[in-house]
Amino acid sequence: MEAQVKQAPLPLRPHTILGVCEAIGEDFGFNPAFLRIPFAASVLYSPMWAIGAYLALGLVVLASRMIFPKPQISEPLKRSETIARNDQQEFAKAA
Repeated sequence: MEAQVKQAPLPLRPHTILGVCEAIGEDFGFNPAFLRIPFAASVLYSPMWAIGAYLALGLVVLASRMIFPKPQISEPLKRSETIARNDQQEFAKAA
């Protein structure tokens, strides 16, 4: 079972601007640097298009995160489920 670590929301992390590249990387399972490098290069070529594309992708990520939020499992619930399973196994052994 993978432990979930409490993290700040993407836009509030100190190493991101809006967290767009990191969010897309998380959703599709690749390193966000593969998006950050082309965006940085595109800023040198055409800053207005790059910033516009970045903000548009930010709106898409925001909409997708609001429509399809990640399920949050609270830690006490997981612990109580584990304890209940262990108790059931011990009762089965005792019987």
